[in-house]
Amino acid sequence: MLALAKYPNVAVKATAQAGYAEDAYPFRSLHPHLHRCFDAFGPDRMFWGTDITRMHCTWRQCVTLFTEELPWLKGRDLDLVMGEALCNWVGWPLPAQS
Repeated sequence: MLALAKYPNVAVKATAQAGYAEDAYPFRSLHPHLHRCFDAFGPDRMFWGTDITRMHCTWRQCVTLFTEELPWLKGRDLDLVMGEALCNWVGWPLPAQS
């Protein structure tokens, strides 16, 4: 999959990650894989997602895996991965910031 990152019209949705973990939350076995994906696609083409119907963890854990447990995913990059980049990708306007 990482080889597809060379194509600018290809993005990746990082969904159902907990289902692939070899360990319990915070799923540290996934961290290096997510980091490689992020390095390949960047924050503008890597989108957070979840398939809660298949997860053996809570919704909160699916979210906080990205928002709290990945030390390299912070600030603007985090905002993009957690939804802004997907909105940009599909052309959905974001509400004005006040």
